[in-house]
Amino acid sequence: MTDTRAAHAQVAATSFLALFSIVGIALYGLPLYYDFMVREFGWSRTTVTSGNALSKLLIGPLFGFLAGWVVDRFGPRRLMMVGIVLAGTALIGLGAVTALWMFYFFYVFNALGYVCGGPLPNQVLLSRWFDKSRGKAMGFAYLGIGVGGAIVPLLGHWLTQQFGWRTSLQLLGLLIIVLALPLAYFVREEPSGAPVRAASEPPPSIAGVLRQPAFYLLLVGSMCSIGAVGGTNQHLKLFLSLDAGYSQVEATSIISMVLAFSIAGRLLMGWLSDYISRKRVMLLIYLLVGAAIPFLFQAESRTAMYAFAVVFGLGLGGEYLIIPLMAAQLFGVRVLGRVMGIILTADGVAEATVPMLIGYIRDSTGSYDVGFTTLIVIAIAGAATIAFLPDRKIEVPQPAPAASGG
Repeated sequence: MTDTRAAHAQVAATSFLALFSIVGIALYGLPLYYDFMVREFGWSRTTVTSGNALSKLLIGPLFGFLAGWVVDRFGPRRLMMVGIVLAGTALIGLGAVTALWMFYFFYVFNALGYVCGGPLPNQVLLSRWFDKSRGKAMGFAYLGIGVGGAIVPLLGHWLTQQFGWRTSLQLLGLLIIVLALPLAYFVREEPSGAPVRAASEPPPSIAGVLRQPAFYLLLVGSMCSIGAVGGTNQHLKLFLSLDAGYSQVEATSIISMVLAFSIAGRLLMGWLSDYISRKRVMLLIYLLVGAAIPFLFQAESRTAMYAFAVVFGLGLGGEYLIIPLMAAQLFGVRVLGRVMGIILTADGVAEATVPMLIGYIRDSTGSYDVGFTTLIVIAIAGAATIAFLPDRKIEVPQPAPAASGG
């Protein structure tokens, strides 16, 4: 029993640090440096958000389903290690950029790191190790995103004050590798008592899942909400520091507050998903995201911005963890890698294109008003789509095995 608890703790810690690094530091940390790039290179908001957009549009469709297939067949560990190294290398390279092509080149590394070492392999790893307490385990592991995201504005600001924004970014890249790689190297793919499957044994077919309307409801709903979250996150520092007149300290404090409340959101939503309908939890999360964005229209009020940080942070906390929980409930764990490979690829497209669209609207109109209104509509559309999901496991038919010849 003690060994089992220790193994579960090791798995949870591995996912915590991987998500802390690849999502908390790399994904949420990079937009904190956009305003420095705008000032130093004279790039537009569309340009600085296009690195994330173009790299995910390239990498997601090319590697998303492949990564899910690799995880289902060979396990998540090796893919996670590759992703950690790529994510750290991306930040080190982005800290040395002097031209736009270099910016795009290292953003491709960042996108590969996210696909290989981010939510996908961690969701499968946790789902293999945890059953009844899966929601709480996912919630704890996803705390890594909240803790990393809450720390990186403060740590990044301090490092920038000490060494400049370039060295600051490179040090964060090194930190990713040092923190996350060792535990990923030693973690086991699944419990020792799990059925042994040969690498040559094909996993269950996903064709039946792709014929289910629920799959497409989950896909579209998650794309809308992830797009709204990405559009808000990618522009928050730009909006606060360049449009709303907040100082670097004030802007990073609000962003850190958002990520701090996301910690509470992850714990709360993970706990709720083990005790009440996961569909209801998902609806709550998506409605919180949509309800938070209107506060940005009152940016001159510090009280409104603190309210935004609380509401958006709680929604953000549950955003990423509820999708694999819902997918596992609907379709089962054996196909989860490929299901999430497709969903995360589609979510990556939304997370890539919506921020770029909002940047274009801001550059064209000179204001974020139309862009923020667009984000609210997208968020509400996501919640409306999820409302049509079934709230039970779907029995997916599998093709009959081929008869063997005599």
